[in-house]
Amino acid sequence: MKKLSARRRHPLAAVVVLLLALACTGGLYVFLAPSKAEADQTAQSLTIEEGKKLYAVGCASCHGTGGQGTTDGPSLVGVGAAAVDFQVGTGRMPAQQPGAQVPKKKNIYSQAEIDQLAAYIASLGAGPAIPAEEQYGPQGADIAAGGDLFRENCAQCHNFTGKGGALTHGKFAPSLEGVSNKHIYEAMLTGPQNMPSFPDTTLTEKNKKDIIAYLNAVNGEDTVSPGGTELGGLGPVSEGLFGWIAGLGGLIAVAVWVAARTAKAKKS
Repeated sequence: MKKLSARRRHPLAAVVVLLLALACTGGLYVFLAPSKAEADQTAQSLTIEEGKKLYAVGCASCHGTGGQGTTDGPSLVGVGAAAVDFQVGTGRMPAQQPGAQVPKKKNIYSQAEIDQLAAYIASLGAGPAIPAEEQYGPQGADIAAGGDLFRENCAQCHNFTGKGGALTHGKFAPSLEGVSNKHIYEAMLTGPQNMPSFPDTTLTEKNKKDIIAYLNAVNGEDTVSPGGTELGGLGPVSEGLFGWIAGLGGLIAVAVWVAARTAKAKKS
């Protein structure tokens, strides 16, 4: 019988096999590779773990090993990431010593470390999150409305232009000059120390933005005080009264001095 000649391979057979191999390998990678959600969750877990280490060194002695609070520090369960970002970002925490009010001081943590601490505290219980820039940025805000809101809700403690003021029992309302927009927003959101909190149900996100824009306007570099010395921005009535009393007192002092000099001149 006549032997059958071997079939010759098609010239493109090798290319087809290679493409199939690549497709199978890619499909296997897609099958085995973690999804974006899983990768994000892993990264968040690592951030929380690093924050827990920082917390154990700098915070646990006052707030407890699990954030439950002690006699030296309140519970941090449910305060949220925004409270951590404000307190640690402004240097108020860790506190040097307990007292009526912890003052602002130089910050000892980097922003990355603050984010890690905030992630750990947020994992202990739901609370206000760190606001995004579009929330606290003054773009599109109503400065006049912000002034009205500030005078209604904040001026009693912080003064009409945010210069700060004294409170009872060693407490005080700090000056808002030079405070970042994010920290002002977080302070309103979380109510640090002696300050009441203003959640979105009390002051909306737009309200907070308006207040920040007002503070930027009255304390900005381009702000001009028509009366000269602003005396803490107390307003025209109190500033005018101060000027009147000081001026009248000066006139009385001059009159007494002149009268004394005249009496001595007559005696001689």
